[in-house]
Amino acid sequence: MQSNGRTDIFDGIDFKTVAIYIALTIIGAICITSASFDESSTDIFSMSHFYMKQIVWVGAAWATAFVIMLLDSRYFHMLAYPAYLLGILALVAVLLFGREVNGAKAWFQFGSIRVQPVEFAKIAIALAVARMMSGYSFSINKAGDLFRLAAILILPLAIIILQNDTGSGIVLGSFLFVFYREGLNKWLCIPVLLVALLFIVSFIITPPVLLISLILLFTLSEAMMNRLWRSRIMFLAAIFFTSIVLYGVLSLFETGIGYYRSLLITSVCAVIVAAIYAYRSNLRNIFVILALFLSSMIFLPTADFVFSSILKPHQQNRILNFLGLVDDLRDTGYNVNQSKIAIGSGGLTGKGLMNGTQIKYNFVPEKHTDFIFCTIGEEWGFLGALVVLGLLCALILRLMKMGDRHEEPFGRVYCYCVASILLFHVLVNVGMTIGLMPVMGIPLPFVSYGGSSLIAFTVMLFIAVNLDASTRQQIDRYR
Repeated sequence: MQSNGRTDIFDGIDFKTVAIYIALTIIGAICITSASFDESSTDIFSMSHFYMKQIVWVGAAWATAFVIMLLDSRYFHMLAYPAYLLGILALVAVLLFGREVNGAKAWFQFGSIRVQPVEFAKIAIALAVARMMSGYSFSINKAGDLFRLAAILILPLAIIILQNDTGSGIVLGSFLFVFYREGLNKWLCIPVLLVALLFIVSFIITPPVLLISLILLFTLSEAMMNRLWRSRIMFLAAIFFTSIVLYGVLSLFETGIGYYRSLLITSVCAVIVAAIYAYRSNLRNIFVILALFLSSMIFLPTADFVFSSILKPHQQNRILNFLGLVDDLRDTGYNVNQSKIAIGSGGLTGKGLMNGTQIKYNFVPEKHTDFIFCTIGEEWGFLGALVVLGLLCALILRLMKMGDRHEEPFGRVYCYCVASILLFHVLVNVGMTIGLMPVMGIPLPFVSYGGSSLIAFTVMLFIAVNLDASTRQQIDRYR
C-alpha cells in the first residue's frame, strides 16, 4: 500500500459519513438521557448517571476518531495480523480472568469501568480478513484459501462461544456477505445460510428430517453450481433407494438399526464416492461442498447438546419463546412483549422526550442498552424511528460506496466488513425489539449505551474513513 501522504487531516475525508456518525452519537446520548433520567435525583450532573457516562464516552469516541485520522493508512495493513493475534489473546484472557455479566464471561473490570474485548476483536478480525483477501495469490474460490479464511473466523468464534457470548459470536456470520461480494459462488453461500436456519429449527424437527434436508440442500446446490441436474438427481435417487434397501436388509436380521442410521451409513458412503468422482474429474468445488456437508452432519446433531449443556436456561427460554414453543409473557417473553407495547404506543410522532410511559416507569428492562430502540419508538414515534434507521442505512451505504472506490482489495474488503457488521447489528437489534429475532446481547451501533461498543464502532468506522481518504487523495493527485 502507498502512503497517504496527507498534508491536511481533512484532505479526502468523506464528510457525509462523518456527519452521519456525529448525528447518531448525539441521538444516542439524547435517547440514553431520556431513558435513564432520574427526576428525583438532586445532582443531575453526577457521574453515577448513565447519560453522564455516555456523554463522556461520546467525547472520548470523537477524540479517538480524530487520532485515527492522524495515522498513516499503511499502518492498518501492516498491523492487521499482529492486531488479530492481540485480539485472540485478549479473548483468551477474558475467558480465563474476566468477569461474568448476564451469564457471559466476556468483560474486564477496571474499577468502575468495564471493557468487552470482543467489540475490539471484531476490528482485528476485519483487518485480518482484509489482509488475507488482499494477498497477491489469494482466490476466494480456491479450497485452500477458503479454508484459511474460515480458520480466521472459527478460532475467535470458538473462544466467544466458550465465553457464553453467543450473540457476539453470531456477528461473525456477517462476513459471509463480504465473501459473496468478493466472488464466492452464491451456491456455496446459500447452503451455509440455510444450515444456520436448520440449526435454529433443529429444536423442533427430528434428526431424519434434518439429514434428508442436508442431503437435498447440498446436492441441489452442487447441481446448480456445475449445471449438472440429471446426474445429481440420479445420485439423490441412488442414495435414498440404497438407504431403503439397507434398512430392509438390516430389518430382516433384526439388528435394531432404524432408517435414520441406514441413511446415515449410506450418506457417508456417498460422500466417499463423490470425493473419488471429484478427484478424478478435477472438480475442486465439490470438495468444498463435501466439507460443508460433513461439517453440517457433525454440527447439526450437536444442537441438542449445545441447547441443553452450553446455553443458559434464560437463553434456552429465549429461543423456545422465539420459536413459539413457550409463551410466558411474565418471564421469558416479558422483555419483547413490553418492547412491542412501547414501540406500538409511540404512534406516528411519539410521546415526546422523557414522556414515554413504558420507558419512564421501567416496564422495559435494558431500555438504555440493548432495547434502546424501544425508547426511540415510544418517544420519537414511527417518524423518529424511521429517521434513526435511515441514518444507519445511509452509513452502511456510504461504507459500501467507500469500498467500491478502492482500487486495491484491502480497503475494499475492510469497508465491506464494517458495513456487514453494522448491518447485522442493526437487523438483529431492531429485530429482537419487535419480536422478529431472538433476544441477544447485541447493541444498536452508536446509539446503545456502552463505552466499549461506542469506542470500538468508532475505531472500526474511522479506519474505513482513513483508508477512503487516502484513496480519494490518490485519485485527486492523478487527475
